[in-house]
Amino acid sequence: MERAEDIPLNEQHRGRLTRDGIRIHEAADFAGMHKAGALASKILDEIADHVFVGQTTGELDRLIEAMVDEAGAKSATIGYKGYKHASCISVNHVVCHGIPGDKKLKDGDILNIDVTVIVDGWYGDTSRMYVAGRRSRKIERLIQVTHDSLMKGIEAVKPGNTFGDIGHAIQSYVEGHRMSVVRDFCGHGLGRVFHAPPNVLHYGRAGAGFVLEEGMFFTIEPMVNLGRPETKILADDWTAVTRDKSLSAQFEHSIGVTSDGYEIFTLSAGNRFHPTWTA
Repeated sequence: MERAEDIPLNEQHRGRLTRDGIRIHEAADFAGMHKAGALASKILDEIADHVFVGQTTGELDRLIEAMVDEAGAKSATIGYKGYKHASCISVNHVVCHGIPGDKKLKDGDILNIDVTVIVDGWYGDTSRMYVAGRRSRKIERLIQVTHDSLMKGIEAVKPGNTFGDIGHAIQSYVEGHRMSVVRDFCGHGLGRVFHAPPNVLHYGRAGAGFVLEEGMFFTIEPMVNLGRPETKILADDWTAVTRDKSLSAQFEHSIGVTSDGYEIFTLSAGNRFHPTWTA
């Protein structure tokens, strides 16, 4: 839900802050993040069966809100800076922050559904791609490269590496497939707040940026375009689209840095994070 420049400089929470303002969480905090992440992922697992030609994004959002309520959790997005929905649903050339509405999905539409829930004060944030109806080879390739770029970025997560290593891994992989990485939006720190330092850029130089430390929590959420990387914001002040109207895709996981690598808080228990043609 954030642009890079909007992320606050601090958060009120236990643990310590690095000199760069990044929260270092305690070992016990991982359990809270796993619980919140599991619910967000479960909701995205269950919504998959409701994505079909003729469905509206508004109905998908209604179902998501009902799932959040049934779990006894809270939606982090309802009421956030005036936003009124339990999800962002971004279709085709919408890069992110698409607002659910009455428009029906057409055969071959691709969509990213982004959900953030609050469970016992912890924020679980994740998004993934879906396809309504038939998919073209072009769509499969875009979604696959985007998914794999996320995993390349996650593989760079370990103490002593830098955030530049994450961005470089994503950018080099995407551009090697002749696609582009969106620069205008980024991943972010989270925990007991929705957004916190650091900005997690999906491009950059290896070895640059802040050094990763055990206890950091953040999202990695690359947005990949078939065309150029530039975006623009529509008149609703939320919806970001590709300037050249090329298709865009995104995947997002919430991550915790461990002593020797990482933990993914938002893994899919149903193995549904990627659409079904994955190997």
